[in-house]
Amino acid sequence: AAQKADLSSDATAATINHSLTLLQRLQELLQHGNGSDSVLRVRTATSDEAKVFHTHQLLLSLQSEVFESLLRNQSVVTLHEPPETAALFEKFIRYLYCGGVSILLHQAIPMHQLASKYRVWGLQRGVADYMKTHLASESSQGHVVGWYHYAVRIGDVALQESCLQFLAWNLSAVLGSAEWGSVSVELLLLLLERSDLVLHSELELYTAVEGWLGRQQPEGPMAERVLRAIRYPMIAPSQLFRLQAQSAVLARHYSAVQDLLFQAFQFHAASPLHFAKYFDVNCSMFLPRNYLAPSWGSQWVINNPARDDRSTSFQTQLGPSSHDAGKRVTWNVLFSPRWLPISLRPVYSDSVSGAVQPVRIEDGRPRLVITPAMSSPDFAGVSFQKTVLVGVRQQGRVLVKHAYSFHQSSDEVADFLAHADLQKRTSEYLIDNSLHLHIIIKPVYHSLIKVKK
Repeated sequence: AAQKADLSSDATAATINHSLTLLQRLQELLQHGNGSDSVLRVRTATSDEAKVFHTHQLLLSLQSEVFESLLRNQSVVTLHEPPETAALFEKFIRYLYCGGVSILLHQAIPMHQLASKYRVWGLQRGVADYMKTHLASESSQGHVVGWYHYAVRIGDVALQESCLQFLAWNLSAVLGSAEWGSVSVELLLLLLERSDLVLHSELELYTAVEGWLGRQQPEGPMAERVLRAIRYPMIAPSQLFRLQAQSAVLARHYSAVQDLLFQAFQFHAASPLHFAKYFDVNCSMFLPRNYLAPSWGSQWVINNPARDDRSTSFQTQLGPSSHDAGKRVTWNVLFSPRWLPISLRPVYSDSVSGAVQPVRIEDGRPRLVITPAMSSPDFAGVSFQKTVLVGVRQQGRVLVKHAYSFHQSSDEVADFLAHADLQKRTSEYLIDNSLHLHIIIKPVYHSLIKVKK
């Protein structure tokens, strides 16, 4: 420690770094097989030829305990790999020599499989992190659904949650993509349970589910579970009538959802207050998801958001019940890029100097306040859940990066854009120096008076 201190204080000390040259030499060792003392033969079931790698036992053993065991008593090892992992084996071996590898979306799963099989834990973590940070990347066939199913198979809970959250917040994009058809029934049921799905409407969700059922043809009980997870009260009566008349899937399983459809029509026919006296409205069936249709909220694009405070107003429906059709609620929204909590505001001193502690711009934080511009007797028995979606551009697509849900009794959320640096034009939260928000108002009904049935 003393020597280290002496070196750091010596003005003549310098670091001579030839690590890149060393990496280059290690690559040449693998490429030319100079001084090789072990051979790996990689075979696949689809080919009679084996890929041969002249390797060095020390380097492989340093990175992989599996290779250390395999090469302990033999110098030639035959490995059997499926075609997908065999195609990446050269990249995999190069990582063992040089500590780095470049991969593409479709290579993530086979590379993770190799890292797991041969217990190269650093590479395994690196590929898992790559998958979590590339969920939004563009791919022709889609990849998030496949990554989710793979995460389930290997028991990677963190990757499962990342994939589920991405699918939930960007469901409209997924419904119209090729990967929707590859969704498993287990994943579909998990998604349908969620209230944070972001999509245009419940009808859009039903239409996509109907197409999925038509392609997958699950057994009757499973199909009925899927159909019963649709929130029919969130669909207008005119659209429900059309589904009853035209949907082949609904006709096939009508007996399984007849009670839900009848309840939905009752919900639309009576006032929410009256309906709540006889039915339990505190269940998911009557809880809206994050619908992007204009009656549920408004988009707000704030240009140069770091400049100053902004405000806007918009209207939403009072609730999804047709009984309240025509009733509107006006909402006022205030955005402040540098709001200071009371604890950070300057306090004037009674001293002679009267000095005030300087406050820096960066001490403030973004703040968003959403309040109703009116009060009405119609608000009885209903509270409003506010959700704010933040859109970002990733790989050329505008996707939801974060969803902030306000507590039902609150007009703001404490951690709104807490980690966003809006001062930088290159901030990942900005699109062309603009903040893209979508504010959604979800009426939540409550039972006021219980009437015995």
